Amino acid sequence: MSSLAQSLSTSEPVVSVDWLHANLREPDVKVLDASWYMPDEHRNPLQEYQVGHIPGALFFDIDGISDRSTDLPHMLPSEEAFAAAVSALGIENKDNLVVYDGKGIFSAARVWWMFRIFGHDKIWVLDGGLPRWRASGFDVESSASSDAMLKATAASDATEKVYQGHRVGPITFKTNFQPHSIWTIDQVHKNIEEQTHQHVDARSKARFDGVAPEPRKGIRSGHIPGSKCLPFPQMLDASQTLLPANELKKRIEQEGQR
Repeated sequence: MSSLAQSLSTSEPVVSVDWLHANLREPDVKVLDASWYMPDEHRNPLQEYQVGHIPGALFFDIDGISDRSTDLPHMLPSEEAFAAAVSALGIENKDNLVVYDGKGIFSAARVWWMFRIFGHDKIWVLDGGLPRWRASGFDVESSASSDAMLKATAASDATEKVYQGHRVGPITFKTNFQPHSIWTIDQVHKNIEEQTHQHVDARSKARFDGVAPEPRKGIRSGHIPGSKCLPFPQMLDASQTLLPANELKKRIEQEGQR
């Protein structure tokens, strides 16, 4: 294990922009731009990546690296598809990954979870994301290399090929699926009746209550019965960085008592 890996704890979900700036050129660190936006925001994450991103970052397409066998948006891909896509990005199991997004902490957390569910714990979310990086005065690249763009396209194409039944290679990333990190719709239905676990809804209170329209067309308003509402922005401070652990604990406990 490298000294760099030893300086990071996989039990810590985030790293600071100062840490990444100091370690950006380390050979076993790779950075992923996992920006994604809700449909009603009318923002194009790939175009924004091309205009400005952390130096050396690769673009991770959440919509492209997804389950192509369903009409539902960005559902988790199969192990084979994820391995093919990540390999096309040039990522290996030995790599330490830092993932960020253009809002602070939003879609990057989704990609952190995706890697961990497929057995890769050496991944951290950049606390505060690209906004915090820019605010700290650190450099951004204002153009994307042809290699980075080719890799982004290749990852999406590899995902599609797997679902079409084609062989994809070479595979440099081996998955180790962690089924305890995800629930099926059947498990959710069962828990509504048995209430052995607490469902938590991280959307806004207005969407939870069904008084605000869903940003996607054709989606019913409201929430899963028995859920508690804990909007994810309440887990962040004004600079879109994660609150201290004791403050997070307090806010979660406050919601649990309602």
